[in-house]
Amino acid sequence: MHADIVVLPGDGIGPEITVAAVEVLKKIAARFGHEFHFSEHDIGGIAIDRHGEPLPGATLEACRQADAVLLGAVGGPKWSDPNAKVRPEQGLLAIRKALGLFANLRPVRTHPAAIHASPIKPELLAGVDFVVVRELTGGIYFGDKSRDADSASDLCRYTVVEIERVLRSAFQLARQRRRRLTSVDKANVLETSRLWRDIATRIGREEFPDVELEHQLVDSMAMHLIAKPRAYDVIVTENMFGDILTDEASMLAGSLGLLPSASLGGQGKVGIYEPIHGSAPDIAGKGIANPYATVLSAALLLRHSLGLDAEAAHIEAAVSAVLDAGVLTADLARDGAVSTTQATEALLRQLG
Repeated sequence: MHADIVVLPGDGIGPEITVAAVEVLKKIAARFGHEFHFSEHDIGGIAIDRHGEPLPGATLEACRQADAVLLGAVGGPKWSDPNAKVRPEQGLLAIRKALGLFANLRPVRTHPAAIHASPIKPELLAGVDFVVVRELTGGIYFGDKSRDADSASDLCRYTVVEIERVLRSAFQLARQRRRRLTSVDKANVLETSRLWRDIATRIGREEFPDVELEHQLVDSMAMHLIAKPRAYDVIVTENMFGDILTDEASMLAGSLGLLPSASLGGQGKVGIYEPIHGSAPDIAGKGIANPYATVLSAALLLRHSLGLDAEAAHIEAAVSAVLDAGVLTADLARDGAVSTTQATEALLRQLG
């Protein structure tokens, strides 16, 4: 297979972790007889510095022409002025919208070697394996915004089409897994959530009667996610709730450095694959960033954009094996932490 992959290193530790993932993808290509072509482009803060905007036109056009996009991270204190008209995060929101990416998949799976790094009781964590599907294009992040001397407002708006398409994606994923879907909303207060719940109920009844559908209010879900994480299979929710719940879920895995994500659209759309952690500017350039979430995001790239399930599983097995062997970066290790380069080298040896 030939595939064109755009790499967007971004800011902070982004360049360090994307290098690791690209090396892994090159190893996979050599082992399985594929040809992957990589091209780098700017996004986020580095794009503001070089081009005056967080998403240059050349970057977007390259992504549109690619088979998949691997992204590092955006943002940092250099560009953190809340009153700035141009911010790195705008590039991330804009590229998702421009590429029509509406479903963000965030798998959460605990690994025995990392359980000690979680603040949650170990007996609650064994066997945790669920996926959060977060809606990406609607809600309060994209609604009309206003501010004056006395007030500010952010409009939360959803259309039927936006809700239907992400719910169908989540139902289909649940059908491929353990056939249980938890839809999270705030239907006791918000009109957008009442619409969300009505549509979820209708689609479940009419199109996916074989999938068990449960509704949860977001506040109770935040509690259950910690108290009984093994109870969940696929969780689907709107944009802001998904953003918050998946950061909470990172505590189950032991570190944000172990959680990948995939941002997907309809058939034929280019997917974006990225770790869910941020740019971590406090450790950028120190060579200690955890590359595993980005490498696991590369596995999702192989599976969802290129249809290479065996190759994706090979990467996931390699990450599991090096964790079993105690190859742990500073966010996971009690002592004896390895560098980003050492972790990558261990993965490459395992893949070979």
